Amino acid sequence: MKTVLAALAALIASTGLTAAADIDAADWSAVLDDARGETVYWNAWGGSESINAYIDWVGGELQERFGVKLVHVKLDDTANAVATVVTEKAAGKDEDGTIDLIWINGENFASMKRQGLLYGPGWAEQLPNWSYVDIETKPTITTDFTIPTEGMESPWGMAKLVFFYDSARTDTADLPDSADELLAWTKENPGRFSYPQPPDFIGSSFLKQVLSEKIADPSKLLEPVDPAEFADLTKPLFDYLDALHPNLWRSAKAFPKDYPSMSQLLADGELDITFAFNPAEASSAIANDLLPDTVRSFTFSGGTLSNTHFVAIPYNAAAKAGALVTADFLLSPQAQARKQDPDVWGDPTVLAIGKLDDDDRARFETLDLGIATLRPEELGPALPEPHPSWMAMIEEEWAARYGVAN
Repeated sequence: MKTVLAALAALIASTGLTAAADIDAADWSAVLDDARGETVYWNAWGGSESINAYIDWVGGELQERFGVKLVHVKLDDTANAVATVVTEKAAGKDEDGTIDLIWINGENFASMKRQGLLYGPGWAEQLPNWSYVDIETKPTITTDFTIPTEGMESPWGMAKLVFFYDSARTDTADLPDSADELLAWTKENPGRFSYPQPPDFIGSSFLKQVLSEKIADPSKLLEPVDPAEFADLTKPLFDYLDALHPNLWRSAKAFPKDYPSMSQLLADGELDITFAFNPAEASSAIANDLLPDTVRSFTFSGGTLSNTHFVAIPYNAAAKAGALVTADFLLSPQAQARKQDPDVWGDPTVLAIGKLDDDDRARFETLDLGIATLRPEELGPALPEPHPSWMAMIEEEWAARYGVAN
């Protein structure tokens, strides 16, 4: 028997998956019992006041409903949380880790999955509120930047690259409709556009958007990058940036730190076009008096990047039951509808509205999405995210060519 157990443990280790014998997400009443009294340390980006306020609300609801205490560990880079779990695994700390939940997607998820740092597989699909998730029309819910999630992360919100402009200063007829038109626009309007310096997520997303439009064969981006082909395949991107940078804010001798910094430049009148990964970002900022009410949104008719963001549980989380309860509550119609309200955050839901009962459906149907939010049919096609391996090499090359000390 010991030999069989040892072989099973070796198999789990070799596949990079962790055993789930200590908790069964399918036995939800037991999960709720185990979660009561736990403290969940949620490592999540802390750069937005509205998102931080939403997470605070989630914490209050978890405490009142389930007796779970939520601590928001504010990050400026999710990679720092990944590094913490890597360090703990190297030190043999396979239980009672310091992180219980991570807001994650893309290359960070791929890295944790590859290194066997995630709890699972399969727990996400066992959450009670998973039954409402729109897996039929939103393929990025089960595939994160081309990597199958295998139930190791639970979807939390949808994202699509959308551009913003102040209609009091910029005529709609002058707006660019592609990366090439944006380059031409910057030549006519020097200093009025910029992007956050990679590896900031929004800045790196701009590079991926340009590459998706400029690469000769976009299907190459859905496969792991071949280092031998990298220079040739990305030449159109870096040729584009070479032409773009002289036209940028401060002539690309400095870049905005992140999206809030870039958005503030729009509010201050220093930039005329900005962008984010949330279609309701402008409406939310207007509602919170961060942008003037003349700001509006637009996308490229050829498509912009789209993805899903998730929460994942490290393999050595100390409060797995509490983390499961948190992930499930984030999928509840109440939490999803509040999150989609631009007065709160404006982040699009991962739920299929048709799966909800009448009362929960009404939560979404009565939402005022705001004066600057495009309707779904106005958002244009969704471009798939490249395989995560592309971003690391692009960011490294970008830093070598253009990196500046902000």
